[in-house]
Amino acid sequence: MDLAELNRVAKALVAPGKGVLAADESAGTVKKRFDVIGVECTEDTRRDYRELLFRSRGMANISGVILFDETIRQKAKDGTPLVKIIEAAGTLPGIKVDKGVKPLPFCPGEVITEGLDGLGERLAEYRGLGAKFAKWRAVIDIGAGIPSYACVNANAHALARYAALCQSEDIVPIVEPEVLMDGEHDIDRCADVTEFVLKTVYEQLYYARVKLEGTVLKPNMVVPGKKSAKQASVAEVAEKTLRVLKECVPAAVPGVAFLSGGQSDVDATARLDAINKSGGLPWKVSFSFSRALQAAPQKAWSGRLENVAAAQAVFAHRARMNGLASLGEWKPELEQAA
Repeated sequence: MDLAELNRVAKALVAPGKGVLAADESAGTVKKRFDVIGVECTEDTRRDYRELLFRSRGMANISGVILFDETIRQKAKDGTPLVKIIEAAGTLPGIKVDKGVKPLPFCPGEVITEGLDGLGERLAEYRGLGAKFAKWRAVIDIGAGIPSYACVNANAHALARYAALCQSEDIVPIVEPEVLMDGEHDIDRCADVTEFVLKTVYEQLYYARVKLEGTVLKPNMVVPGKKSAKQASVAEVAEKTLRVLKECVPAAVPGVAFLSGGQSDVDATARLDAINKSGGLPWKVSFSFSRALQAAPQKAWSGRLENVAAAQAVFAHRARMNGLASLGEWKPELEQAA
């Protein structure tokens, strides 16, 4: 393990003014999003859409791109590997390595992320294809009587095993324990569960002998459930998110790159900005967004060649807004001026 190189890559992923584009949706997930905009989901349309993003000037604010297995192997229309296009933009290629979730036995309503079998060999192959970092997502739901300790511990243990395998192959692990924002719970319930999850994850990372200097954390923000009768202000989300992170995340971690988790584009940006405006944080705080970066450009594109430039401009705007938020320099009026 080359810890110095792992640390360099981890720091690069949370470089000032930049963040990670999560473009690792499976073909099934892409189909759901393409159905909304009336685009047929084929290997070619998936490639065309991702090439649109990777050739955009918005990549100036993107430090890394998480790819799906199909995408890391694809070539652009002109024959250039998509990985090379990403690298030419000064951006690091990464790869999603988990195999999705399955029901957790004897834990109704809870799931476990699979994909550890053969992971070491897959990581070695992905490294050969250009991947500098990887991602594994654990999913924790909040509901009546859940999450259980069995669920949280099982997912934290899997995250730790994944992270150790990554580092053994000189690939930086992005550790993503996502507490879902579905449901009716209030923000304090989310804070309690997020604290429980993060403390368990870092306990398991310690037991697995993972070097925190060579990792990036991708957590949820502390927010109320979508169906909660009591929503929260930007300031409250920032304050409670930071309180939990400071309780749980060691200063050795180079950076925290938040997932958007179903927040609206502007909500995710505003909350990220408020967190960074607080200042004095022990880690860099940035973004690793999927929908909050892609929903608007997907709609602008709608599968039409004549819309490519407009979609790229929309993506560049969202990337720039989040880049500013990662510095604590975003302002609402910048959205209105777009």
